[in-house]
Amino acid sequence: MRRLSDRFAEDAAACARLSDLAALVAEAAGELGFHFFALLEHASLRDPSGELVRIDNYPDAWVRELLATGDVPGDPVHLASRRASSGFSWRDLSSLIALEPHHRQILERSRAFGFGDGFTVPSNVFGEPAASCSFVTRRDREMPVTRLRCAELVGLHALTASRRLLRPTSSRTRPRLSRREIQCLRLVAQGKTDWEIATILSISVETVHQYLKRARAAYDVVSRTQLVVHALRDAWIAFEDVIPPSSSSSRPGGALTRD
Repeated sequence: MRRLSDRFAEDAAACARLSDLAALVAEAAGELGFHFFALLEHASLRDPSGELVRIDNYPDAWVRELLATGDVPGDPVHLASRRASSGFSWRDLSSLIALEPHHRQILERSRAFGFGDGFTVPSNVFGEPAASCSFVTRRDREMPVTRLRCAELVGLHALTASRRLLRPTSSRTRPRLSRREIQCLRLVAQGKTDWEIATILSISVETVHQYLKRARAAYDVVSRTQLVVHALRDAWIAFEDVIPPSSSSSRPGGALTRD
């Protein structure tokens, strides 16, 4: 059975609407062992225009309270996201920001709405609004610590897909790639040869040739490098597919187990 993060990456890249992505994130959150999720550009809570990303299942009453009290800009999770380069547990907030009494009050108040422990994946992309994808347990549930690495990958792919859907890079129609073509592309981006790709996917080398040939034809390019650049631009693959993850020993909270 394929890893959840791999399945999610392919399905998120194929989403045509934010509502489809929202359903996909909700399903993944449940599989990971979380109850709540929030994928949003932080300013979206105060901007009703619909031009910023926001998909979540947080209780409406909790969001209304944050807005009514003016606490949105001081949300400690959002503040920590701006200081983090990788996923972090809410238990480790104090290692990222100085937790003031009003920060602790916000966290404590959230428990009245059923929130337990959370894990947040930040997104600080130059030229884009600050954003994050958070997964939160119910108050009576334990944090699924063995699934956090998978949660981070899911969050990264979800953030990439959400921005593609809300703000396409241009008005042109991106070529349609099949699931297998995307799988092959992801492995090409990791520097795998056609033989290695064939072995990993349990298909023939000739079949790999054909998938990549069709993908190059779709973009009218001749080289593997050109193909990867176009796929990155159109979010068929993400930079996280290309750049190996940093050592888990450098992450807040210690080592995280792979899914």
